[in-house]
Amino acid sequence: MKFNVKIKDFAAADMNPEAGLYHFVVTMSDNTQCRLIFTKKPDWKLIGVNRLLTVPCPICRRDYYCNCMTSYVEQFEREVLDNELISSVL
Repeated sequence: MKFNVKIKDFAAADMNPEAGLYHFVVTMSDNTQCRLIFTKKPDWKLIGVNRLLTVPCPICRRDYYCNCMTSYVEQFEREVLDNELISSVL
């Protein structure tokens, strides 16, 4: 199933500047929430995507843990970096 990455809300959740790790919580256009884990050494790079269990997965429709969002790491990274969402919350 095709999934359209469209972020409507972006918030900083946790950060460790010494280690270069930053966690952000995003809400998508379909109200799915995900945690994005970025590293900054020296450029921003998305290293992990976890779906928060607020609504069923829009891809497989499971309401428990799945790994569907990891298939869309490149799309998440492109959406965040192209729209400069990180600089808007830090």
